[in-house]
Amino acid sequence: MRTVTCTAPVNIAVIKYWGKRDTELILPTNSSLSVTLSQDILHSKTTISASKEFSNDRLWLNGVEEDITKNKRMHNCFRETRAIREAMEKKAEADGQPIEPLSTYPIHVCSENNFPTAAGLASSASGLAALVYTLSQLFELTISTSELSRIARQGSGSACRSLFGGFVAWEMGEKEDGSDSYAEQIAPETHWPDLQALICVVSDAKKGTSSTAGMQSTIKTSLLMNERINSIVPARMEGMKKAVLQKDFQSFAELTMRDSNQFHAVCLDTYPPIFYLNDTSRAIIQLIHEYNATAPDGKMKAAYTYDAGPNAVIYAPKENMAEIIQLIAHYFPSNKEPTEFFTDTYNTINGKLGEDFLPKLHDNFNVDVIPVQPIGSISRLLHTKVDDGPRVLNDTESLLKEDGRPKRLA
Repeated sequence: MRTVTCTAPVNIAVIKYWGKRDTELILPTNSSLSVTLSQDILHSKTTISASKEFSNDRLWLNGVEEDITKNKRMHNCFRETRAIREAMEKKAEADGQPIEPLSTYPIHVCSENNFPTAAGLASSASGLAALVYTLSQLFELTISTSELSRIARQGSGSACRSLFGGFVAWEMGEKEDGSDSYAEQIAPETHWPDLQALICVVSDAKKGTSSTAGMQSTIKTSLLMNERINSIVPARMEGMKKAVLQKDFQSFAELTMRDSNQFHAVCLDTYPPIFYLNDTSRAIIQLIHEYNATAPDGKMKAAYTYDAGPNAVIYAPKENMAEIIQLIAHYFPSNKEPTEFFTDTYNTINGKLGEDFLPKLHDNFNVDVIPVQPIGSISRLLHTKVDDGPRVLNDTESLLKEDGRPKRLA
């Protein structure tokens, strides 16, 4: 039996992917660009074992066995990686140096997220990226990460971006077979160490409209969508690449917020409309704009973005993060223990959470921009940073026992 365990990160898009021009191959209607966040905070972990002793392919997700035959997207990833391994085996045999026929062995897959699934926190992206990357390590595939991203794309569109660290573009491509629709790294995680992120978990409940259903409904019914696809996103992609390469936070922040707003505008323009944001989400938007408006030099200090869910991701330079955390904690109080409410990975806060914010803000800050929200409006704050792509773990981290069955079941 051969076993490999890997983790893959969450990525949060600053230029959003929304809509497929081909639902089978998962080819997008527009290019997108994302930031890969630290796996120390959010990740998917996958262990895969291959053995000729197994009777059939099996899959466990978060401790529950799933019918692997009914998961077409996952099956696509198995099929593509096995085909590459099979070609490698045939070539090795032809060269007189045969390798183990892993492509013929049944496999057992066990995968876990350390955060809620289907809650708008990009769980499908990290989950499918972890699956494909682990398969590539298991089968010892000798292909580039961009080539591997084309396989991950067929599992979950955004998963192709989670195969890289740093700043990642998913180029939509033009070819019908999807061969030119892949992800590539724009800049590594070491490029802009000053940029950090604060995730405000507004709700970890499963969202009412899935991303897959939502984007196809938008494509069919939104009159604004064509304008976004054809006239707006191409220029924004170029602008965002330039902002990242130049570490220009002002351009990065404005493009990020504008694109998030417009993505949710086309959701609202969908018929019937799709509401991913809630009152807490909108209050965070108001607060960040007020915070930016009071900067003495007129420069923006933070930027929000929302994927298909109510949870905010706030990007900001490292020097601003302490006061942003205090600002959010003041207006969105919690009755949880501070360590349970706020994951302070980088020892950002010295004083009491939520109290030390007013003295550091500009005199013109309007403390009444929003009322202090009901306790528990935000369930968790996660302070994180731009970080690396998938990681290979050692054998002690395996989710499977020596017999190929999960160590933990729900």
